[in-house]
Amino acid sequence: MNTSNEDASAVPSKKYVLSKKADDFFINIYRVYKFIARFFKEAFVPPYEWKEIIRQCYEIGYKSLPLISLTGFITGLVFTKQSRPSLETFGASSWLPSLISIAIIRALAPLVTALITAGKVGSNIGAELGSMKVTEQIDAMEVSATNPFKFLVVSRVIATSVMVPILMLYTGFVGMLGSFLNVYANEQTSFKAFFQSAFSTISFLDISSSVLKSVLYGFTIGITGCYQGYHASNGTQGVGKAANTAVVVSMFLIFIEEMIVVQFVNAIR
Repeated sequence: MNTSNEDASAVPSKKYVLSKKADDFFINIYRVYKFIARFFKEAFVPPYEWKEIIRQCYEIGYKSLPLISLTGFITGLVFTKQSRPSLETFGASSWLPSLISIAIIRALAPLVTALITAGKVGSNIGAELGSMKVTEQIDAMEVSATNPFKFLVVSRVIATSVMVPILMLYTGFVGMLGSFLNVYANEQTSFKAFFQSAFSTISFLDISSSVLKSVLYGFTIGITGCYQGYHASNGTQGVGKAANTAVVVSMFLIFIEEMIVVQFVNAIR
């Protein structure tokens, strides 16, 4: 009888497990808050790591151009091809440039760019910082009287916040180019007529809101990847987990932010 009682007491109760999970959740929230607060504190205090920021902009922006170009072009081409039958049913195929421009500028360009960047850049940041963490390179930088947070985290978050809006504008242009080629192949619409019709329905609010969304997405991708990599543990397994979690959490937050920003912009509109 005593043995069975001891075994039952050794098994943690369900209430204890739920309490521990809740504690871990709020502890992680606090750590994220401290991490973001430290970023804003370090970002506006000199010295500034300009060389590292420029290098990260090159790594994030220029090296993402081939994938962004292909994805943006196919997005515009396929969306135009799929939208044509519906408009032709109502005899409104002339509205196609306006429809495509609204869809790409308002939603597709920021969202596609953010998701591609989260998959390519977010995982790279998480794996890079994670490997530096588990091999104690970050600890060595602290011992050598340098500021690893400013050099590793601040530079990457600034680079993602700057380059994602630029990549978004490029994605929008490439997507519109793919749409034009499809429209030209079917209706023989000229380049000038297509873009005049496309931008007749685009306002300054559409462009500015997309740029602001892209800045927010870039910050989210950078801060998530850096946080996961900076707190990696358990060797190579932890590095893989940091890279995977950085991508999943970034994409989840991007969709949440998309819903919130759309509601806010529609309220202004």
